[in-house]
Amino acid sequence: MKYGIVIVSHSSKIAAGVKDLISQAAPDLSITTAGGTDEDEIGSSLEKIQAAVDNNTGDEILAFYDLGSSKMNLEMLMEMTDKTIHKYDVALVEGAYTAATLAQVDTPLTEIEKNLQPLIIK
Repeated sequence: MKYGIVIVSHSSKIAAGVKDLISQAAPDLSITTAGGTDEDEIGSSLEKIQAAVDNNTGDEILAFYDLGSSKMNLEMLMEMTDKTIHKYDVALVEGAYTAATLAQVDTPLTEIEKNLQPLIIK
């Protein structure tokens, strides 16, 4: 599959919930998550984001996050990895769902990004 989805949240439950939701609409995509700190508290973990990217089988990653340090850690990882990661500053649930449903049917990236434009909030 050309695209994979990575969900980064301060909460492991939110990350898992978004994955559950979008997996229904995009069962063929690789969807991985990084939720909470290494101690499974509320927060962000560079190591968890690294694992989510490493374990994702998509040729390119479409990445979605919730809050500031999730974005910061995701951007830090983007500088450290050879994988192609597209980060979107959109509403987490709506953005990930939109991208996943379009990626499921092999929509070109330019069209996926056009559909994400109205969801930009950050």
